[in-house]
Amino acid sequence: VHPDIGISKKAMNIMNSFIHDTFDRIATEGSKLVRFNKRRTLSSREVQSAVKLILPGELARHAVSEGTKAVTKYIQQ
Repeated sequence: VHPDIGISKKAMNIMNSFIHDTFDRIATEGSKLVRFNKRRTLSSREVQSAVKLILPGELARHAVSEGTKAVTKYIQQ
């Protein structure tokens, strides 16, 4: 993102709604996978599977890769 470029409040609200909707869909799909596999805990495996089911192709692969890096960085702190 260029530092001289801003974002309008309306655009920020749209992006916020998009992110909330996407996370809600991933959580819902992950929850379904947990119940389907007769487990009680949502793990990274279910989250990754949910992401692959919700997001298309390359976007899903990139999201899983970035998520894995973020979790690894968090654990190593």
